[in-house]
Amino acid sequence: MRSSAKVVPLDVLEERVRQLREQRKTVALANGLFDILHVGHLRYLEAASERADALVVAVNSDSSARRLKGPSRPVVPARERAELVAGFSCVSWVTIFDEATVEHLLERCRPTVHCKGTDYTAETVPEADTARRLGIRVEIVGDPKQHATRDLIRRLREA
Repeated sequence: MRSSAKVVPLDVLEERVRQLREQRKTVALANGLFDILHVGHLRYLEAASERADALVVAVNSDSSARRLKGPSRPVVPARERAELVAGFSCVSWVTIFDEATVEHLLERCRPTVHCKGTDYTAETVPEADTARRLGIRVEIVGDPKQHATRDLIRRLREA
């Protein structure tokens, strides 16, 4: 399947996740900006994919990225970032979201597990209360936070 075919709107994603649940399959949701992909992103998504039968990834929209990271971000447009993330074999589907958190996606899709990277703790996951209320397990996955897009951008600017 072409990577671009794995990038779907929320209503399509919601239906696909519903079908998986009917088949008694588990679904993990991971999210992030994924601006300038690096090995930390891959390790995070591979670890998230090990927690369920299917991995759904939510990518921040361009306006969401600007609100979170400032006016110079993102470097890569949302549709391209989503397609790049979809290119990883561990990723089942990707959707783009505009909110500050993925609480709305948790409500709509009801994944089995919500995966966050190691820059979070169980206490700092923004969606933890929503996940708990919906019976969604929260897991911290990936390697220690030693890779950051902002560091790559800073090094490129200095070079």
